[in-house]
Amino acid sequence: MTKKRLWMVFIGMMMIAMTACSSGGSGEEKNQGKPVKSDGKTVLTLTILQPDEFYQTVKKKFEEKYPEIDLQIISYKQQAGEEWTVGDFEKYQKTTNTALLSGKGADIIEIGGLPLKEYISKQFLLNMEDLLEQDSTLNKSELQTNVLEAAKKAHGGLYAMPSGFYLEAFVGDGDILANASVKADDKIWGWKEFGEISRTLKQQAGESGFALAGTPPERILYETVFDHFEQFVDSAAKKANFDSPSFVETMQQLKKWYDEKVMTANQAEAGKQLFYNTYFYSPADLINIPYQFFSNPKLLQKPHAEGQNGVTITPSFEFAISAKSLVKEEAWKFVSFLLSEEVQSLQDGISLHKSVNEKKLNDIKEQMKNGTFKLPDGKAINVPNEQFAQIQEIINAADHYMNYDPKIVPMIEEEAKPFFNGQKTAEEAAKLIQNRVTTYLNE
Repeated sequence: MTKKRLWMVFIGMMMIAMTACSSGGSGEEKNQGKPVKSDGKTVLTLTILQPDEFYQTVKKKFEEKYPEIDLQIISYKQQAGEEWTVGDFEKYQKTTNTALLSGKGADIIEIGGLPLKEYISKQFLLNMEDLLEQDSTLNKSELQTNVLEAAKKAHGGLYAMPSGFYLEAFVGDGDILANASVKADDKIWGWKEFGEISRTLKQQAGESGFALAGTPPERILYETVFDHFEQFVDSAAKKANFDSPSFVETMQQLKKWYDEKVMTANQAEAGKQLFYNTYFYSPADLINIPYQFFSNPKLLQKPHAEGQNGVTITPSFEFAISAKSLVKEEAWKFVSFLLSEEVQSLQDGISLHKSVNEKKLNDIKEQMKNGTFKLPDGKAINVPNEQFAQIQEIINAADHYMNYDPKIVPMIEEEAKPFFNGQKTAEEAAKLIQNRVTTYLNE
């Protein structure tokens, strides 16, 4: 993944939120408890990261559909494309917290990377489950309900509505997997099974091959924590469980795989890597990226915990409605409008609307038939229909929401690194992780 895309993911998961000043004042008056302008329109406020042409287009279309509403968009950053700093994020998070506490924030907040569970526990945000169920303007069967259900499961309710999403999954060498003596069932494998299968596949592929490359062991360690996050972190009780025997054993098993060169933190030569862990930002990526790796790629679920799905969902943008908003009905109209086929078709990425994803894939099919579709490197390919069916299956089956505390990630990776470098024992590293996370949870 390019640095630009990594930064986009960081922005998407950590820095997309903001607050605005109260809707009252400036010549506005009250009408049945709702702020209105002098021309009688209901004022609805939305805060976003920074100016974007997409939101201006949505504003125009929304006000055309609902002429009685004046949608006011306020940006935290004033210029499109401005670079963010850690200081910016800290300031905007503090401002958001203050506004939610006072009840004077915006009606709708573009939210991400903020302490969502804390906001939910303090009843700052509206649960949109009933609003979605009762909405007659949306055909719920046309939405990616697997994503919405994953969001509800992650947050204990539909407190943050995704408007689009990315996927994270594995891509494997289809030729080697088809001819291997051991069969990899990616629908049920965990990291332990993946490691054992990879050892066998590596032996068949030759000593110079690796199952995974370019990924340090501390990153894989966090992947395993993410799969069992509630087992290791109880945010409500402010307790951590990283000094447990199971966590220590996981660290030791990972180190063994890297010591045996089943996996490596270094980049591998072309053709010397069996699996790639990658992000897919659009339906087209589910074709373009796998065929950059292999001539016969196979989309796979990532290793995952029992009872979970190994395709991870990361929301591109999420929207929350303030529980103290005086215009909740109008706020929901906007959130609902974002889920419409009309607006979803305007967005990049993977859509919450099934028909939008299907149309993009069908367009690629047609381009392949007439010979106009080419990979980013200029190579023309013709993907079999079963590959398209697998892509659709991956999109529809994904149900594992990216639900974690981003501040805990570096704690795990930083304290585990000395163990993987041979400078500390697994027990020592686990104790340091336990202490840091416990201190953070109790701050």
